Amino acid sequence: QVQLLESGGGLVQPGGSLRLSCAASRSIIVSLNDMSWYRQAPGKERELVARITSGGSTNYAESVKGRFTISRDNAMNTVYLQMNSLKPDDTTVHYCYCYVRAHPFWGQGTQVTVSS
Repeated sequence: QVQLLESGGGLVQPGGSLRLSCAASRSIIVSLNDMSWYRQAPGKERELVARITSGGSTNYAESVKGRFTISRDNAMNTVYLQMNSLKPDDTTVHYCYCYVRAHPFWGQGTQVTVSS
């Protein structure tokens, strides 16, 4: 059973925008849990991009501050990552993540490619 399902990745030119979505199954309530986006470039470790806590606080990696915004829609049980002013260095696979009931959950990942 898929617990976290990402979508919204694709190819975009430098300076462009994309919005990623992470739809959670009913067993994961996004409003009650800290939800995160991670990314992993080839040959590099997976890194935290953004997090939204159950209380609504957000934090971001320094490399994306001012460009990316994490949010959630409680009614849709979905977390979003709005990515603006994209750069070639943002080309990675992006993953949705949460830790619920002592268990880590990862989505399957969605590819973001920034290229002219």
